[in-house]
Amino acid sequence: MRVLVVDDEIKNAELTALELQEAGHEVQFVNGSQPALSRLAESPFDAVITDLRMPPPDGLALLAEVRRRWPATQVVLMTAYATIETARRALKEGAYDYVDKEGEFREELAGILERLSREAHLQSENRRLEGTVDSLRRGLTTVVGESPALRHAVSLAERVAGTPSTVLLRGESGTGKDLFARALHFSSPRAAGPWVKVNCGALSEALLESELFGHEKGAFTGAVRQKPGRFEDADRGTLFLDEIGEVPLALQVKLLQAIEEKTFHRVGGNQPIRVDVRIIAATNRDLEQMVRDRQFREDLFFRLNVFPIALPPLRDRPGDVERLAGYFLDRQGASIEKLTPEAVRDLQRYPFPGNVRELEYTLERAMILAGSDPIRPEHLSFARPELVGGGDSWVPRIPPGGLSLEALERELILQALELARGNKSQAARMLGLTRRTLYSRMEKHGLRTPGESDDAGVEEAVEDATDATGERP
Repeated sequence: MRVLVVDDEIKNAELTALELQEAGHEVQFVNGSQPALSRLAESPFDAVITDLRMPPPDGLALLAEVRRRWPATQVVLMTAYATIETARRALKEGAYDYVDKEGEFREELAGILERLSREAHLQSENRRLEGTVDSLRRGLTTVVGESPALRHAVSLAERVAGTPSTVLLRGESGTGKDLFARALHFSSPRAAGPWVKVNCGALSEALLESELFGHEKGAFTGAVRQKPGRFEDADRGTLFLDEIGEVPLALQVKLLQAIEEKTFHRVGGNQPIRVDVRIIAATNRDLEQMVRDRQFREDLFFRLNVFPIALPPLRDRPGDVERLAGYFLDRQGASIEKLTPEAVRDLQRYPFPGNVRELEYTLERAMILAGSDPIRPEHLSFARPELVGGGDSWVPRIPPGGLSLEALERELILQALELARGNKSQAARMLGLTRRTLYSRMEKHGLRTPGESDDAGVEEAVEDATDATGERP
C-alpha cells in the first residue's frame, strides 16, 4: 500500500515510515498537516497515518480534509493522549482506526495496514465480480455484425473459447481485437477469473519485463518493494498481450518460456513462480515477415499461432456499417433514424482506414455537429474525405505506393455481392456489368467455379423473381 506518515516530530515520522517500509509498504513522511495536503494533492495514497496533537491544523482537522477531498484514502490516528471520547470522535468523523503511541505501537500500525490491505483487495474483487456478471451473460454476443467474414471469426472464437488454447487475433488497427479478446474471455470457463491486459508496444524493454513478470525488492534503482507482475495478476484467468509484435527480441525468450511452461522468475529473483494463465495475443503486424527478417522468434510465433483468428477490416464488411452505426448511436442515446439516408450512403461508401474505431469517432463528432438535427453528409468529418464516394463517377485515389488493379477488382466484386446478399443480378447492376460478365470476372478471381450454373436458366429465373418481388419463389 502507498502510505503517508504525518507527525510534527519529524524523527518519529521517519522511524514509523522505516518500520512500515520493512513490512512491505511504500511509505513517505512529512512533518505537518499542510505538507501532507500538498503531498496528497501531488499523488494518491491508500492510507494516511497522522499524529493527533500537532500545531493547527491538527490530526482531526487533517482527517476531515482528507475525507472531504480524497474519500478513498483511509486515515489512522496516532496519539499519546488517547481517550475514549477522542477515539469515538475520530471514528465518527471517518477515521479507519487509531493507536496509542505507547510500546510497540508501530507493530499495531503494521497490523492495521495489513487488515486494510485485505479489505481493499476484497472490495476490488467484489467490484470485479459484479462487473463480470453482465459480461458472463453476453460474451461473444456483444460482437456486432452479420458479414460472413465476421461471423466466421465469431464461429472460430466460439469453438476455442472453452479450451485453454492460446489464441492469436490478427487484423488491422481498429478492427476490434480488444473487444473480441474480452468477449472471448467472458465466453470461457475462466470468465469468473481475472482479465488482465498488457499493451506490449507502450513500454520500454526493461519496463515491459517488470510489468509482465514483476520484480523483487532492490532488483533495480527505485525497486523499493516486491511487485507481482501481470502474469501473477492473471492467475486462473486470461492475460491479453496486445501488440505482441512489439515485444523486443531479447525479451521474447523469457516470454516463450512463461507461456510454454507456465513458470517464470521475477526480475532480480531466483524463485520460480508457477501460474495458470490463458494467453490471448493480438497484432496488426505481419509476424511471418518479421520472422523472416529475424525480428520475431519463430518458436514464439508458432507457440502464439496455435489458433489464429483474422478480424476483417470494415471495408470488407460494408453491410455491417449501418448496424455498427446504430450500435454506437444507441450508446449515445440516439437511434439509427438520426442518420439521413444520404449519410448512411456516405458511411457505406467510405472505406474507413481506421476501421470500427474510426466509425465510432466519426459518429461521435457528427452527433456534436448535428446537435438536435438529423445527421447529414456535411456532419460526417471523415479522416480522409477524398476516399468518400461521390456517385457514379467515383474512383479511388491511387496511393503513393501504387495498387493492384486485380486485387481492387476482386475486392469490389466481393463488396457488391455482400451488399446484394449474394444476388448476382443485383451485384452486377451495382458494378455496371452484365450478369455473364460478372460471372466471367468472378471465375477469373477464383470466386466461382468455371462452368458453374453456366446454363444460368434456373438461377437467373430465381434471381429475376427475387429482384422483382423481394422474395424467393
